Amino acid sequence: MSSNMPVVTMIFGVLLIALGVIGYVATGQASVTALIPSFFGIAFLGLGAMARKESLLKHAMHGAALLTLLGIGGSIGGLAKLPTVLSGTAERPAAVLSQASMAALSVVFLVLCIRSFIAARKAREQGA
Repeated sequence: MSSNMPVVTMIFGVLLIALGVIGYVATGQASVTALIPSFFGIAFLGLGAMARKESLLKHAMHGAALLTLLGIGGSIGGLAKLPTVLSGTAERPAAVLSQASMAALSVVFLVLCIRSFIAARKAREQGA
């Protein structure tokens, strides 16, 4: 597994925290659900910090990948609703933009995780 993935995981966590806070402020602090990306971000920060310890790296990164799948599942609907934002018919445009952003960030992070897992497997096979 790539040794930079713990740092990437923590950066991803910070981005999600910022997304949640921005969404919360942009909606006039009307709903705590706008902070959902921040809650995910805090978990990613913790997993990234855990992954810095070599003995926990594999478990923490697999946990991060699983959490990413959950995040994608919960936010993917935002991507489908993007046309309503563009047409001006979205009921809650800030929520749609936040969900779509979380989905897009999560897909990128999941791809990075998968690439890292493949690289780690190849490195193990070459070392064996």
